Parts: sequence; structure tokens; C-alpha cells
Amino acid sequence: MEALIAISVGLGLAAAAGMRVFLPLFVLGVAGATGTVPLAEGWEWVGTNAALIGLGTAMALEIAAYYVPWVDQALDVVATPAAVIAGMIATASVLVDMPPMLKWAIVVIGGGGIAGLTQGASVLARLKSTTLTGGLGNPVVATAEWMGALVVALLAVLLPVIGIAVALVLLVLLVRRARRRRVAPTSPAPSRS
Repeated sequence: MEALIAISVGLGLAAAAGMRVFLPLFVLGVAGATGTVPLAEGWEWVGTNAALIGLGTAMALEIAAYYVPWVDQALDVVATPAAVIAGMIATASVLVDMPPMLKWAIVVIGGGGIAGLTQGASVLARLKSTTLTGGLGNPVVATAEWMGALVVALLAVLLPVIGIAVALVLLVLLVRRARRRRVAPTSPAPSRS
């Protein structure tokens, strides 16, 4: 049962990392420092004061940067691989007492995969917002993303099974919304015969 809870915590945090890279790692660090979430051997550094200061600063800068027009699009180039790595770190740091082959399969496929999927849906939503509003709607998307990341990360730490369920629902909603906002195709030019 403990392994399933740890997997839920890790995958919930990984999903949140797809929306904001540093916010779930900061939440994990606080949870590790307070003893709310046990950290795996070798990953205790996530809960140190130095890590919390670094992650907290990076989190604040990342959230603020997504409100700067066009910077948000540029950040997605860096955030996409970073989200996958953050998802893997978050998952690896909470998987305690697990055979290495199983642990790393969950970390790479589960943690990296769900972070990548969530990030991809997030990038698509911002791209659609930029296309439809000229970037004016992107602050709304940015707010929804960091608030979603916070809710999912907190749920993952405090109520892991509910956290992973909420993460999956948010992922489905992000994908649906991104698909719904497709730009209407232009009609072909009349052919001259």
C-alpha cells in the first residue's frame, strides 16, 4: 500500500511539473523538510534549506516570466525538457524501498511521461491562446497553469490518490480545450478553369 501511495505522490507531482517546473519541486521540498512526505535515500537534499531557497526563487521567477508577452512562448522551448526532468526527479525522490528496475521504469515512463504530456497540453493551450488573442489571453492561461500546478502538487502531497485523479482530469481537460480551440481552416481559393 505504501508503494502505491508513493507512486501516486510522484506521478501527481510529475503532472504538476508539466504545468510549472519548479512549483511542485518546491512543494515536495517543503513536504520533505516537514516530514509530510518521506524522501528516498539520496534525495533528502530536496528538503534542505538551500534547495528550498533555490527552488522557491526559481518558482517565483518562472511564474512571473509567464506573464511577460512572448517570453512565455520562448520559455516553452526550455520548459518542455525541463518539465520531463522535473517530473522524473519528483517521482524518483518519493519512491522508497522499491526494486531499482521497477523504480526507474516508473520514474522514466510514468514521471517523465505524465510531465511531458501535461507540458505538451499546456504548450498547445498557450499556442492556441496566442493564435486566437494575439497573446492577450496568455495571462489567463498562465494563471490557470500555476494555480493548477499548485492544487495538483498540494493534493499529490496531502491526498495522493485524489491528487493523481485530479491531475488526470486536468490533463484531459487541457487536451480537450486545446483541440476545441483550433483555428478554422481557410477556404481554398477558387480554381480558374
